[in-house]
Amino acid sequence: MAMSFSPLFSFAQANVITTSYKFDFGSGKTQRGYVKITPGTTYTSQRGYGFDFGSSVTAKDYPGDDALRDDYITGTQPFYFSVKVHEGNYNVKVILGDKNGESVTTIKAENRRLMVERLHTASGKFATVKFTVHIRDSLITGTDNKVRLKPREREYKHWDDKLTLEFSNTSARVCAVEITPAVDAITLFLAGNSTVVDQADEPWAAWGQMIPAFFQPEKIAIANHAESGESLKAFKNERRLEKIWSMVKPGDYLFIEFTHNDQKPGSNHLDAFTTYKSTLKEWIEECRRRKVRPVLVTSMHRRNFDSTGHVVNTLGDYPQAMRETASEEHVPLIDLNAASKTLFEAWGPEKSMKGFVHYPAHSFPGQDSALRDNTHFSSYGAYELARCVVEGIKKVKLPLVKFLKKDLSPFDPAHPDPFEKWNLPASVSTNTIKPDGN
Repeated sequence: MAMSFSPLFSFAQANVITTSYKFDFGSGKTQRGYVKITPGTTYTSQRGYGFDFGSSVTAKDYPGDDALRDDYITGTQPFYFSVKVHEGNYNVKVILGDKNGESVTTIKAENRRLMVERLHTASGKFATVKFTVHIRDSLITGTDNKVRLKPREREYKHWDDKLTLEFSNTSARVCAVEITPAVDAITLFLAGNSTVVDQADEPWAAWGQMIPAFFQPEKIAIANHAESGESLKAFKNERRLEKIWSMVKPGDYLFIEFTHNDQKPGSNHLDAFTTYKSTLKEWIEECRRRKVRPVLVTSMHRRNFDSTGHVVNTLGDYPQAMRETASEEHVPLIDLNAASKTLFEAWGPEKSMKGFVHYPAHSFPGQDSALRDNTHFSSYGAYELARCVVEGIKKVKLPLVKFLKKDLSPFDPAHPDPFEKWNLPASVSTNTIKPDGN
């Protein structure tokens, strides 16, 4: 059934989106051409937009003539706003601030992808932030196939038909949100395992969900198709690679990071210097055929130290096999393996626990025993590894460098950001079950 909620927001059919969405948050006057969003605007499939996942929000309205900035929506806990969209890349613009107070806002998208870090506005001041979000579903265009999702994935926000924004921090004040298709954005696809994936729940995190925050808006969309437990072989067999091929366009990038599961015995095992290398070369050749730019990323170490405080290699010959493949095929290589060794040894055995999922019992709901995971990362560890990847992009002089944010400070993994001075608000959802691939 056709539906409409303003002249700019009409659906020809239930699943056909318009070219743009404009939402005015708050209970005061509504800006012309915008849809009013009040605390009671909850998401339904029929409505196609609204507050989602049990969000509890309130509105503040001040007298004045600026309909967009005289009111806002806020919450004491992270809150979620979703819009029903087709897969693709979208530019998002958000107006933040408080006419009579300060605001501090962090924005994540989909499965906790970091988009905006701790944006502060002084009392009476406002800021407009922009970022680009990649949206996908499990259908493979032009075929009857779907990605073979694992049971836990079926509830992930990056496989539904919605663009979901998460607002948090000490005083998030959201005045307006605009969403438009990002038709000109280059897409940076990520293929990898649990060390790359957009982890759905606290306290787990991976570098792929942190790296969007380092790129300029409207230039690059990060399409993180990684999944926990994957090897090169499994990734292809589950049609995840086919899904990427169905979405890429000439000029896009494919970052490839696998090792942790390829080295394990079983049906998905690949030998480092034979089948692992040959599979990488097959993917590289397919990238070239499609005019997509492949980039190899060596896997970071696990948290394993010897008695002298040096990292013990638990990844065998696989990082070297990837280095050799990059050299033989003349493709860029980001040596995250080497950078992680420097990073972990800079932390040392004790401080490195802050970068991994090490938490005492009862740190999270339903957690009766301590979490001690030396493979998967906390948000802090994932962020530091994302900084290593950004430095790798610079080092190999990828054209992507020009799309990095201009105000990024240089990062030396030998001198990581102090944990005590780093902060990212936790999301609401938690899960104490370790991801696949531990």
